[in-house]
Amino acid sequence: MSKTVSALIVAAGRGTRAGQGLPKQYRLLQGQPVLRHTLRALLAHKNVGSIQVVIHPDDTPLYEAAVAGLPQLLPPVFGGETRSESVVKGLEALAKFAPDTVLIHDAARPFLPLEIIADLLAALQGAKGAFPALPVVDALWTGAQGHAASPHSREGLYRAQTPQAFDFATIINAHRSAATPADDDVALARAQGIEVAIVKGDERNYKLTTPEDFARAEREMQMDIRTGNGFDVHAFTRGDAVTLCGLKIPHTHALLGHSDADVAMHTITDALFGAIAEGDIGQWFPPSEAEWKGAASDIFLLKAVERVTARGFTISNIDCTIICEAPKIGPHAAAMRAEIARLTGIALDRVSIKATTSEKLGFTGRGEGIAAMATATLVKL
Repeated sequence: MSKTVSALIVAAGRGTRAGQGLPKQYRLLQGQPVLRHTLRALLAHKNVGSIQVVIHPDDTPLYEAAVAGLPQLLPPVFGGETRSESVVKGLEALAKFAPDTVLIHDAARPFLPLEIIADLLAALQGAKGAFPALPVVDALWTGAQGHAASPHSREGLYRAQTPQAFDFATIINAHRSAATPADDDVALARAQGIEVAIVKGDERNYKLTTPEDFARAEREMQMDIRTGNGFDVHAFTRGDAVTLCGLKIPHTHALLGHSDADVAMHTITDALFGAIAEGDIGQWFPPSEAEWKGAASDIFLLKAVERVTARGFTISNIDCTIICEAPKIGPHAAAMRAEIARLTGIALDRVSIKATTSEKLGFTGRGEGIAAMATATLVKL
């Protein structure tokens, strides 16, 4: 029997560090309240069922406007003076539904990746609680009056995130029996000897706290992402090698073309031009012009990279599939990836070169030539 999962969103705070204006959970990001973005992130996970939101009594109209039309929301409950009191009120409201698991999440973390939820639920198979965290990587110092005092070891230190996930019965009983309130549910659980696992957090899952955080969120949500596709074919002709992704590979034939006929690099180039809607190789380097006869195809690719950069984009990844019966691509794929990564200036793990056959069908199946297709993704911050 699958376990039921509920989410508890703590949204009763005032968020004074975010500056003047509405409580931060109701401020707009890309035209929608932060709280709505947060709820949609949770609703996107297939295992999350009912969601209980804890709000401030003064925020009822703001809340109703923020969540209009969203499914799976239980009637909101009013929070207390502290976060701990608000969590307790939310847990008690959920108790009547007796979920197996609860995810306690900050309303001001709207960019929750689905992988974190999956990792938390998996961790609860072996523990009563779990939370996402990132190891501290920066040097730590204590200080006084604006001056450094002494270094502090970062060994074993983590930056905690939410949601904090628990076996529901365990965490509600921990709150009911707690001698003193706690601002953090993991701290309360550990104080009572409850085992809490750590799963990998994510830098995207940051909390909106200051005006600078909101400015960052707006920038990231305005990210321009483009995708382009390329496809090319070249027939075989007499020769003893083919050029693919800049590598000369011995073969029984060569590829026919006005340039060096590098069908793989051509399709990657067209994918880049396509992503910025600037035509294709034929428009930039017409085959009718003698200067491109026998030209190395890296000239074309570097022009596409130049145009991508000029438009303010960064190449996020390139994926190319070469379609042929022969030559075998596998032994050369790593070197091809390295060459494309070098020419485009991106990391090797952002370049994929793979191959397939057409199962003896069509012109590639008959050994008459090679086809290639590619997809390129560009990002502008």
